[in-house]
Amino acid sequence: MNLCHMRTAGQPLAAAQHWMGDICGPHSLQARRPGQVAFAHSGHRLGALATTLGHIQYGTDVTVGVESQHRLNSYSLSLPLSGCQELRTAGRDLLSDSTRALIIAPEDSQQLSISGDCRKVQIAITVAAMNSVAEQMLQRPLSTPIRFDPLMDALGGSSAGWWRLVDFHLRELTLSDALYRQPGIARDLEATLIKTLLVSQPNNYSSELREASQGRIPQPLKNARHFIEQHLRDDLNPDDIAQAAGVSRARLFEGFRLHYQCTPMQMLKHKRLEAARRTLLEDGASSNVTEVALSWGLSHLGRFSGDYQRAFGEYPSETLARQARPVRHGSR
Repeated sequence: MNLCHMRTAGQPLAAAQHWMGDICGPHSLQARRPGQVAFAHSGHRLGALATTLGHIQYGTDVTVGVESQHRLNSYSLSLPLSGCQELRTAGRDLLSDSTRALIIAPEDSQQLSISGDCRKVQIAITVAAMNSVAEQMLQRPLSTPIRFDPLMDALGGSSAGWWRLVDFHLRELTLSDALYRQPGIARDLEATLIKTLLVSQPNNYSSELREASQGRIPQPLKNARHFIEQHLRDDLNPDDIAQAAGVSRARLFEGFRLHYQCTPMQMLKHKRLEAARRTLLEDGASSNVTEVALSWGLSHLGRFSGDYQRAFGEYPSETLARQARPVRHGSR
């Protein structure tokens, strides 16, 4: 499924928790007055990288809890249009209103208190999508999870520009979704949204992302990476890659270790996994996991599922199940 429109209104506490759990991952939801919860969400799940954009409100004061042992599957970003919210994370209390947005990280224990009059823009970017785009920008696999500064300026600087970009997407999706139903274009639009977040909001990879954008990686290593990306379906070995890069095997491994923090064959495997994931996301229910894996050179089928889960936080079958879900509409 390339694009999924989602809407529900007037839902009680349990339904609200289930709805948002499907979007962001496991969490607790509590309300001082459960009977007054009137949850509403309208949004769009983009098919290329499974990013969800929309608006959300609960109708009464609620508290969302996230525990580190039950990770979210997405980075959750929200900007109140009215009302306010407060995030407690790592011993800090961070107030968010129409001038300051929040990022809830997937791996931390956190508590988010949302006022009853809070209506906000809500963006969920899957961990897999965030990591994939970051790795493309860095030209190497990530060594640690991405950690953003949880408070975003919504009035000034490049982070405010990012929220204006989000607003553009939401308005365009309301007017016409034609662009977002074309897989190649949709993927580029989605990737641009994630790239601009990575460069506009401070995170633990900010300095390295700046260096990568300035082209400091030696040309032979760029040639090697390009060769790998162009021959994912071929039976490659390190000597093939070294020859294409124009360097010795020893220099190839040394350069990969220094600049990419992996070996050439590890990069090849990771790029194949990314290609398999793109195929599963774009083809959805029509995909066959075994055929997709084999088509991208992942012939060790016994390892494929585990490698995929470690790379993207879900099994291939779970990717297909999410893409196969029908368009959802709730009612009052």
